[in-house]
Amino acid sequence: MLEPETETEETLAQRRLSDYPDWGYLLREFYEAYRFLSSGGSEKIRAHQRTVREAISRVSKSNSEIRFDAPAQKPVTAHLKRALDEGRQERTAPLIRAVESIQDHLIWQYGYEKVPRGLDKTYAYAEICGPNGPVLTTEVILGLVLFAPGCTYPAHSHSEISESYICLSGAVSENHQGVYAPGSMIFNPPEHTHRITVSKLEPALLAYAWTGPKDRLANQKMVFSRKRG
Repeated sequence: MLEPETETEETLAQRRLSDYPDWGYLLREFYEAYRFLSSGGSEKIRAHQRTVREAISRVSKSNSEIRFDAPAQKPVTAHLKRALDEGRQERTAPLIRAVESIQDHLIWQYGYEKVPRGLDKTYAYAEICGPNGPVLTTEVILGLVLFAPGCTYPAHSHSEISESYICLSGAVSENHQGVYAPGSMIFNPPEHTHRITVSKLEPALLAYAWTGPKDRLANQKMVFSRKRG
């Protein structure tokens, strides 16, 4: 099996999703999560889940181009092993195992021009599928977010982007309006201001999906419009 590596101009055009089965399995586990997790009776959430699944299907069927840049870590990734270990005990275990198979090639980043005070040690995200790769597409953006215990992710919103999180391990609250344990989903429609807090006892690992117009997804990173007080 081919090993992921930093791509050169000579090899970039030759790399496709089918060359890296572990990444194909990871996309399939994302698909299955969005297929089987409950919508809680919400038509809007059910429609979003269907939109994500359809986008993943298009990415898989097109055998999307894949590009590996140099892996990168952040201080918060010191908590990744614990988050993955905890996730193996949950209903999200199949997705956790798929993440484990590619974890050495993830590019953890902040997505900020200036990281808010303290967040540089308690947060990072890694894109799985989207305009920045590794699986290159503008159909959907999929990724992972890792929070350290006690992290507070500032209030923000996304213009024209529908966002969902699947809690893979740990526990988080959004806007202090409920606790989301492993196997639960958070849905944020466009322009919805949301703030995330994390348990002080354990890290939290979340999978996320962004859907919206292709011109909005293109060249997007996990940045936000901060709420101004």
